[in-house]
Amino acid sequence: MRKYLPESPPSFQIRTYRRKGALFHNRHPFQSMKNNTYKFWTALLFTALLASTGAYASEADIHIPNLTQVRFDGLGGMSGLGLMYFGIVMCAIGAIFGWVQYKQTKALPVHESMRNVSNIIWETCKTYLFQQGKFLVILWVLIACCIVYYFAGLQGAGLGNVAVILACSVLGILGSYGVAWFGIRINTVSNSRTSFSALKGNPLATLGIPLRSGMSVGLLLVCVELFFMICILVFLPRALVGPCFIGFAIGESLGASALRICGGIFTKIADIGSDLMKIVFKLPEDDPKNPGVIADCTGDNAGDSVGPTADGFETYGVTGVALVSFIALALAANQGVCATLIIWLFTMRALMIVTSLVSYFLNQAISRAKYGHQKDFDFEAPLTHLVWITSAVSILITFAASYLLLAQQTGLDPNLWWGLSIIISCGTVAGALIPEFTKIFVSTTSRHVKEVTNCSKHGGASLNILSGFVAGNFSAFWMGLVILFLMFVAYYFSQFPGVVSIMPEKSKFAAPIFAFGLVAFGFLGMGPVTIAVDSYGPVTDNAQSVYELSQIESIKTVKEDIKRDFGFDADFENGKYQLEKGDGAGNTFKATAKPVLIGTAVVGATTMVFGIIILLENLFGGVIPKLSLVQPQVILGLLMGGAVVYWFTGASCQAVVTGAYRAVVYIKEHIKLDASKASVADSKEVVRICTVYAQKGMWNIFIVIFCLALALSFFNPYFFIGYLIAIAFFGLFQAIFMANAGGAWDNAKKIVEVDLRQKGTDLHAATVVGDTVGDPFKDTSSVSLNPVIKFTTLFGLLATEIAVTMKSQGLKTGIGAVFFIVALAFVYRSFYAMRIPEENTAGANATPATPDETHREQVALAK
Repeated sequence: MRKYLPESPPSFQIRTYRRKGALFHNRHPFQSMKNNTYKFWTALLFTALLASTGAYASEADIHIPNLTQVRFDGLGGMSGLGLMYFGIVMCAIGAIFGWVQYKQTKALPVHESMRNVSNIIWETCKTYLFQQGKFLVILWVLIACCIVYYFAGLQGAGLGNVAVILACSVLGILGSYGVAWFGIRINTVSNSRTSFSALKGNPLATLGIPLRSGMSVGLLLVCVELFFMICILVFLPRALVGPCFIGFAIGESLGASALRICGGIFTKIADIGSDLMKIVFKLPEDDPKNPGVIADCTGDNAGDSVGPTADGFETYGVTGVALVSFIALALAANQGVCATLIIWLFTMRALMIVTSLVSYFLNQAISRAKYGHQKDFDFEAPLTHLVWITSAVSILITFAASYLLLAQQTGLDPNLWWGLSIIISCGTVAGALIPEFTKIFVSTTSRHVKEVTNCSKHGGASLNILSGFVAGNFSAFWMGLVILFLMFVAYYFSQFPGVVSIMPEKSKFAAPIFAFGLVAFGFLGMGPVTIAVDSYGPVTDNAQSVYELSQIESIKTVKEDIKRDFGFDADFENGKYQLEKGDGAGNTFKATAKPVLIGTAVVGATTMVFGIIILLENLFGGVIPKLSLVQPQVILGLLMGGAVVYWFTGASCQAVVTGAYRAVVYIKEHIKLDASKASVADSKEVVRICTVYAQKGMWNIFIVIFCLALALSFFNPYFFIGYLIAIAFFGLFQAIFMANAGGAWDNAKKIVEVDLRQKGTDLHAATVVGDTVGDPFKDTSSVSLNPVIKFTTLFGLLATEIAVTMKSQGLKTGIGAVFFIVALAFVYRSFYAMRIPEENTAGANATPATPDETHREQVALAK
């Protein structure tokens, strides 16, 4: 392939594509069930097709400059390696904080009945994680074959070097999987402690437990990822750093994709199946008789805790790899500047740990002074304060650190430091502004959410749903303007002489690419806090469930036992009220984290689209005029991308609909209303149903996404660029609309339950219906668009290079047609193979299906 490329090939694009190629393979075997061996061979076929193109030539080299030669005058001549060691120390401090918080949380008092329930939830979650781990092992074997073939077979690397690259890919998987495991463990410890703490009547102490567990997860996420990357950068031979970054990114993608996408489908199948029972049988929230409640609790962790944690781990890592790659490639001619900026970037990443810790303890002190003696207050306020404090502290440290590192550095424009600081701060401000705009549409105090509740009073479920659509649409408009404005500011400052000066003369036009990447980096600058307030939600949701499932109020002499063993008088009514309020705040802040991650994906995707344009420009020249909107290929690509976004949201919702139908049918047939609680066997069966349909839905979706990325790039690269732009921007607005509409429906139900206290009424039933509509909107389709946007764009980079280096247009068209037909086949399957079976309605004399027939039908559909 190299003979077709210019002297400075766009290696960054190839590397990033390979990472997402791995992400695709993650989706394939992950869906494989015991009887689906053909899927394994399908994945191998795709791998072989890619390998046979020769696309894995030696384009993945990233030449990292010598970091030992860099000295920072603003820090008294400190070396670059010294700053890297400082980063490792910060990682150790953050990891220790996370572990201490876990031990302190576990040591909190809890009633035995609540502890037993949280242990059951943990055991179920552990089974789910083991199942995911088995699929990840299969995926790693496939990816390992690709890595060995590429580096040993095509590049001729020694077996020792290949073994190191493979080890880095394992580290990526273990990092993503391990952080997710830690998150689900501390959350299942926190849920029972939060539930028990609510009985004391100290709402601030109750709020602090899930927030503490969230901070420990967020900090551990950043520390583990940064530690691995610094070790790769500093301790491995420079020739191996680039390939090892590739292996590490592949591993991150494997772990994150499986846990995020499948978890999103799983949790909403369980949630809907459980919620509908409240209407059918007039059951209270989280009634122990309902076999779907344990699956719902598992889903809260699998979808709302593990998914965002793994996704954040991958996004944080990939953004770092992309920026390091860009700097290394764009500034290859000036090794001193290149090394300085790489060290600056890693130092800023290490300082995120400091800013998060400082902000957390500062917010804790302020909250204790303001709310410590109050018996009731707005639970959203301390979380909001934490976000804004972190944003302010991050911006201050960004400017201070950039000044010390860059302002006095020889060979750099003295104005560079503040230009880069402003660009990063655009992303940091977005990390605080976007949650504020989200709360306008999803908070329990929002006028939009109150309007949804009011519509439910006067028009039932119909007006409830329509009003939620209004909130979602309005939110997409306003948040789109926020992201547009901040990206424009970043672009504006990227044109300042101080920033442009670091770019070689022939690459001056690439300054906005660097700026957009830094905006995405700034988005993640508040990563620990974003994950903390997001993880707050599943803990408070589980805490409510733990309270009901423990049946603590029905235990004889429980008040006397609590007084004797724990030294306080339990207030059950106020405790339930505080748990419901906490759940409402959790719903709000779960919603605020979604647009942040979605926005990061779109900003990063925009950078990647620029990368494809640079690739084509380097290969052919004169590309820019062909990207005019008057070109039919571009317009057709825009239409294709929009169509795929809407298919995707339908396919992901279909997986939830069919799985929820199966769960509802099973629960209705097996629920025992005269029993005190559901049997363990029935609860496990609901969990199994959720798992099966989550895997089936994921399989269909990612075959389509993968095949379309190959097919459309083979048809026409300009058509494909239009497709990628549409995927990013249609996906952005569709995701924001769905996430915030779902959040509005969810908290409208919470208003009825908490503020109006009208559980079990027709008004409550109407809001439950709206909530079940919003469940797949906010926790499946919208959040799944985030990895889909990243996957499609990054995977498309390599797909484009494969296509443009093939000389025969007829061959390219033929290969593209094959993949396009495969994609259409799985589009068809995503609905017609996932439909709810029709009942026999031939007449009154029609014979109903026997239980055996129903069982055979379920087994057939599961296969």
